[in-house]
Amino acid sequence: MRPHHLLAVVEIRFANNEAAKGWEELCRAARSNTWEAWVVLSERPLDPVNPGRQHPMKKPLAAHVVFGKELDQWQYEVTSSGRIWYCPDPDKRVVWILRASPEHPKWTD
Repeated sequence: MRPHHLLAVVEIRFANNEAAKGWEELCRAARSNTWEAWVVLSERPLDPVNPGRQHPMKKPLAAHVVFGKELDQWQYEVTSSGRIWYCPDPDKRVVWILRASPEHPKWTD
Protein backbone atom coordinates (compact mmCIF):
# COMPACT_ATOMS: atom_id res chain seq x y z
CA MET A 1 0.00 0.00 0.00
CA ARG A 2 1.33 3.42 -0.92
CA PRO A 3 1.38 6.24 1.62
CA HIS A 4 -1.54 8.66 1.40
CA HIS A 5 0.48 11.71 2.28
CA LEU A 6 3.70 13.37 1.35
CA LEU A 7 5.70 15.21 3.93
CA ALA A 8 5.96 18.97 3.41
CA VAL A 9 6.14 20.61 0.01
CA VAL A 10 7.01 18.55 -3.06
CA GLU A 11 8.41 19.49 -6.44
CA ILE A 12 6.05 19.59 -9.42
CA ARG A 13 7.37 18.46 -12.80
CA PHE A 14 5.79 17.99 -16.20
CA ALA A 15 6.11 14.44 -17.52
CA ASN A 16 5.93 15.58 -21.13
CA ASN A 17 5.73 18.66 -23.37
CA GLU A 18 2.01 18.15 -23.96
CA ALA A 19 1.33 18.48 -20.23
CA ALA A 20 3.37 21.70 -20.05
CA LYS A 21 1.52 23.18 -23.04
CA GLY A 22 -1.81 22.14 -21.52
CA TRP A 23 -0.83 23.86 -18.27
CA GLU A 24 -0.22 27.08 -20.19
CA GLU A 25 -3.67 26.76 -21.78
CA LEU A 26 -5.21 26.22 -18.34
CA CYS A 27 -3.44 29.33 -17.06
CA ARG A 28 -4.91 31.39 -19.90
CA ALA A 29 -8.40 29.95 -19.35
CA ALA A 30 -8.52 30.03 -15.52
CA ARG A 31 -5.44 31.67 -14.02
CA SER A 32 -6.51 31.79 -10.36
CA ASN A 33 -7.93 28.23 -10.34
CA THR A 34 -4.76 26.92 -11.98
CA TRP A 35 -2.61 28.70 -9.40
CA GLU A 36 -4.74 27.18 -6.62
CA ALA A 37 -4.22 23.75 -8.20
CA TRP A 38 -0.42 24.31 -8.22
CA VAL A 39 -0.48 25.15 -4.51
CA VAL A 40 -2.67 22.16 -3.64
CA LEU A 41 -0.58 19.72 -5.69
CA SER A 42 2.67 20.98 -4.18
CA GLU A 43 1.39 20.94 -0.58
CA ARG A 44 -1.09 18.07 -0.37
CA PRO A 45 -1.26 15.98 -3.56
CA LEU A 46 -2.68 12.93 -1.73
CA ASP A 47 -4.68 14.64 1.00
CA PRO A 48 -7.66 16.35 -0.67
CA VAL A 49 -9.54 19.00 1.26
CA ASN A 50 -12.18 18.91 -1.48
CA PRO A 51 -12.57 15.28 -2.67
CA GLY A 52 -15.10 16.38 -5.29
CA ARG A 53 -12.36 18.37 -7.01
CA GLN A 54 -9.28 16.25 -6.22
CA HIS A 55 -9.45 12.47 -6.21
CA PRO A 56 -7.70 9.26 -7.29
CA MET A 57 -8.66 8.01 -10.73
CA LYS A 58 -10.71 4.83 -11.07
CA LYS A 59 -9.67 1.77 -13.06
CA PRO A 60 -8.48 1.49 -15.76
CA LEU A 61 -6.87 4.93 -15.17
CA ALA A 62 -5.99 4.34 -11.51
CA ALA A 63 -2.26 3.87 -12.18
CA HIS A 64 0.25 5.09 -14.73
CA VAL A 65 3.87 4.19 -15.43
CA VAL A 66 6.05 7.29 -15.18
CA PHE A 67 9.68 6.86 -16.19
CA GLY A 68 9.55 3.13 -15.44
CA LYS A 69 7.72 3.36 -12.11
CA GLU A 70 4.03 2.56 -11.63
CA LEU A 71 2.34 5.33 -9.64
CA ASP A 72 -1.20 6.06 -8.53
CA GLN A 73 -2.90 8.51 -10.87
CA TRP A 74 -5.05 11.35 -9.56
CA GLN A 75 -7.23 14.01 -11.07
CA TYR A 76 -7.67 17.64 -10.08
CA GLU A 77 -10.69 19.45 -11.51
CA VAL A 78 -9.57 23.00 -12.19
CA THR A 79 -12.88 24.14 -13.70
CA SER A 80 -16.10 22.40 -14.69
CA SER A 81 -14.26 21.06 -17.75
CA GLY A 82 -10.54 21.74 -17.07
CA ARG A 83 -8.55 18.82 -15.68
CA ILE A 84 -5.08 17.96 -14.43
CA TRP A 85 -4.00 14.32 -14.30
CA TYR A 86 -1.03 13.73 -12.04
CA CYS A 87 0.99 11.02 -10.34
CA PRO A 88 2.62 11.68 -6.97
CA ASP A 89 5.89 9.89 -6.32
CA PRO A 90 6.32 9.87 -2.52
CA ASP A 91 9.82 8.33 -2.73
CA LYS A 92 11.20 11.14 -4.89
CA ARG A 93 8.87 13.81 -3.42
CA VAL A 94 7.76 14.76 -6.93
CA VAL A 95 4.34 15.25 -8.44
CA TRP A 96 4.36 14.40 -12.15
CA ILE A 97 1.82 16.31 -14.25
CA LEU A 98 0.80 13.92 -17.04
CA ARG A 99 -2.02 15.87 -18.62
CA ALA A 100 -3.45 19.34 -18.23
CA SER A 101 -6.23 20.74 -20.35
CA PRO A 102 -8.99 23.34 -20.18
CA GLU A 103 -11.23 20.76 -21.88
CA HIS A 104 -12.72 17.66 -20.29
CA PRO A 105 -11.11 14.47 -21.69
CA LYS A 106 -13.78 12.73 -23.74
CA TRP A 107 -12.52 9.20 -23.01
CA THR A 108 -13.43 9.55 -19.30
CA ASP A 109 -17.14 10.18 -19.95
